[in-house]
Amino acid sequence: MADEFDEFDELEFEEDDETEEGKYLTFNLDNEAYGLEITYVTEIIGIQKITEVPELPVYVKGIMSLRGQIIPLVDVRLRFGKPGRDYDERTCVIVIEISDITVGLIVDGVAEVVAIPEEEIVPHPDLDETDNRQFVSGIGKVGTAVKLILDCQKLLDDDEMENPSQEA
Repeated sequence: MADEFDEFDELEFEEDDETEEGKYLTFNLDNEAYGLEITYVTEIIGIQKITEVPELPVYVKGIMSLRGQIIPLVDVRLRFGKPGRDYDERTCVIVIEISDITVGLIVDGVAEVVAIPEEEIVPHPDLDETDNRQFVSGIGKVGTAVKLILDCQKLLDDDEMENPSQEA
């Protein structure tokens, strides 16, 4: 892994609700910046060997073993309907835990952890409550930049993706 990403290599996050409130891990897909609530993030690792599993949705790239735990890997680009791209030294896996399910999110690159006060987050302009596939829960303003805040639960909610780690 390249030197500039050594700080993210197997970076683990401790749970401390007071210091994590209002903080988001930001990452990039192409030129777009996204944010995940830091409370879901357990660690960030470089891309590793992926074992393909047949009959999973195209955006579930497969599974990997992380310290003996088998976790499914979701390519966020493909999950959003974007074209895939080759993984490189900047590609990272953000390991998240939601409802006792651990999943690795493959992203183009991790940027930083930022604090975004609740009053600086506005609803997504096209938010349609009937659309279960709406991944963006809001837009966070950070100075002059904007970060698309993701709803982690909706990233994983899908009839096709029940629990890939149990199928393997």
